This record gives sequence, structure tokens and C-alpha cells, in this order.
Amino acid sequence: MEGTNPVNKKLAAALSGGAVLVLALSGCSSSSSGAVDDKLSTWAKQVCDAVQPQAKKIASASTAIQKETSDNSTPDQVQKTDSQAFQDMSDAYKAIGAAVQGAGAPEVDNGAAKQKNAVKELNDISTAYADLKKQVDGLDTKDQGKFAEGLKNIATRLDKLSQSGNDALKELEAGDVGKAMAQQASCKSTSASASASASATAG
Repeated sequence: MEGTNPVNKKLAAALSGGAVLVLALSGCSSSSSGAVDDKLSTWAKQVCDAVQPQAKKIASASTAIQKETSDNSTPDQVQKTDSQAFQDMSDAYKAIGAAVQGAGAPEVDNGAAKQKNAVKELNDISTAYADLKKQVDGLDTKDQGKFAEGLKNIATRLDKLSQSGNDALKELEAGDVGKAMAQQASCKSTSASASASASATAG
């Protein structure tokens, strides 16, 4: 029978995809060369400054699940840690969505549509993590076999979540928006912490 330890490792590995979503928002995937319009810079700064603390929250939640993969973690400990981590992630994505909403549409082609799609995507991700929290809260910690099976299902959902997800964000930060975000100090540090989290989780 598979214990909770290898299953929670799967959960941690699936979670590294969450950091990728933050990377999509951090603008680090775009080249930072070239001049950027002042209004766009202001927009990017507002979004990046709001994203940074949330990215740290997501990275911390991912790390917490990672730490709870030791052999001596009880199902109760795993459940408590994972539940809190999913709650934090749900809150963080909701806050990022609110930040993108609050910044208004960037002044680029189809800026309003791109902003609207990205906000919807972020809110959908937030809802998905809230659902995962409910799922983990409902697991039977008294039966290790059932608990491990339940965690496996959550890891599968998490994997799908991390692979779906960020098309609208990529669309939002393409071109000049990406350049503007890449020039913000807060986005640079966001991408660094998300990368560190992703590589730590993948290890």
C-alpha cells in the first residue's frame, strides 16, 4: 500500500506548476529591452507591486506542502498543512485578480479584453484551489489507505490545474506589457522567488 509520503511528494511536484503561473504574471518571460510608454510603466508597477507579496505567499504555500512530505508526517499533519496551503493559494490568486482588475486595462491593442480574460482566469484558479481545500478537508485521516488515495486524486487535479490555466495571463503580458513588467523591480524579484520555488519543488 502506498503511504501518504510518496503521494504528498506527487502533490508537491504538481504544485510547482503554481509557481509557473506567477512567472507568467511577472513578465520575466519577455525581453526587457526597448522603451516603454510611461502610462504602461505605471500600470505595470501597480500590478507588479501587488503581485509580489502574493507570489511570496504562493511560494510559501508550495514550500509548506513540500516540507510535509517526510515519512513521519501523520495524515492529520498533512491534511492541516495542505488545507492551509490551498487556502493561501486561493486567497493569493484572488488578490492578484483584484490587482489586475484594479489597475484598469493596459493601453495596448485589445487591452480591456486581455485584462478581463486574465482576471477571469485568476479568479477561476482561486476557485479551483478553494475546491481543492474542501477536498483535502473532507479526506478520512483515520484510514491511511483511503487518505493516500484521496491525496492522489488531489494531486491529479492539481497537475491539471497547473498545466491549464495561464493562456490569458500570457496574452495579457505579451509585447509591450511584458516589457513594462520586466522593467519593474518588484516583478524581477517575483520571478526570482517563483523560479526558486519551482526548482526547489521539482528537486
